[in-house]
Amino acid sequence: MPALALAAALAVGAVMLLILKVNPIEAYAALFGGALGTSSGLMQSAVKATPLLLVGLGIVIAFRANVINIGAEGQIIAGSLMSTWFAVTFRDWPGAVLLPAVLVLGFAAGALWGFVPGLLKARLGVNEILSTVMMNAIALQLMNYLLGGPMIDPAEVEAGTFIAQSARLPEQVWLPRLVPQTLLHAGIVIALLLAGAVYVFLWRTTPGYRIRAVGLNPDAARYAGIPVPFYQALSLTLAGGFAGLAGVVEVLGVHHRLLEGITGGYGFTGIVAALFGKLHPLGAIPASYFFGSLLVGADKMQRAVQVPSALIDTLLGVVVLFVVGAEWWSSRRAARRQADSPEGEKRNHA
Repeated sequence: MPALALAAALAVGAVMLLILKVNPIEAYAALFGGALGTSSGLMQSAVKATPLLLVGLGIVIAFRANVINIGAEGQIIAGSLMSTWFAVTFRDWPGAVLLPAVLVLGFAAGALWGFVPGLLKARLGVNEILSTVMMNAIALQLMNYLLGGPMIDPAEVEAGTFIAQSARLPEQVWLPRLVPQTLLHAGIVIALLLAGAVYVFLWRTTPGYRIRAVGLNPDAARYAGIPVPFYQALSLTLAGGFAGLAGVVEVLGVHHRLLEGITGGYGFTGIVAALFGKLHPLGAIPASYFFGSLLVGADKMQRAVQVPSALIDTLLGVVVLFVVGAEWWSSRRAARRQADSPEGEKRNHA
């Protein structure tokens, strides 16, 4: 179903390209060729896939508990803010100490940004979609304020340019490059290891089983003695932590400083990658790489056929709609088959 959904989305995109008087075959050739046709494109796709995978892992945990985390953008900002502040403040620490501390604190900052909506849902029944969206706005305004004043690069102030970016991070916290002269960094290794860890957590541990039980049937889980609000809040907290780590990895591995636009839309695209991966931590790996390649190829397509950037965002939005629609249709068909089965008929008769 995800493959069919993608094909339908690309077909709709082809219609939009025709309306813009652009050859769809030429445009899609540039899109996929730019991402997958060269070694540089393949590595750049992996760079883009790294934050998508980390965000997607958090989305998988949240969705498995039947809660929706729309706050990954704000959680990315929270993680990148904390990691940047700590690395710049304690830049004299040795890398063996500073790098792990920055990673842990960035995860903790994102987790805190996810914990607040989780607590509001658990204690007050506040809808997590609304609260996470509001936390996005708070994080964005906080970053704008800090990069415009307290955390602005002193060199920018001295030069009188006042570009909204932080000071450059010390080199001992930069993630090592896996291939020299490229942007491919060790963050991809961290993300892959964490994908395996999330799989073990969800399917081989008691808390993971309880999270899945809460998502499958909250009433049955509550009847079995599982504290449903606690595990819903825990899932949002963990989702925030993984998104915060995505922000840390993006700062340490790519930019080496905090700057505006650090999220790159990963908070929303990561949701699509998780859905495309069937909400499974291992399925999120190829899905994240695929959507990372779409982001890379979209830039090439925009330059090759001169399409507006808004078309790229629209195309990704159409993919979201079709993927979510495919998931809904699949669940409806599965429920209908189960109801029509002999076991289902017996239950209905009883």
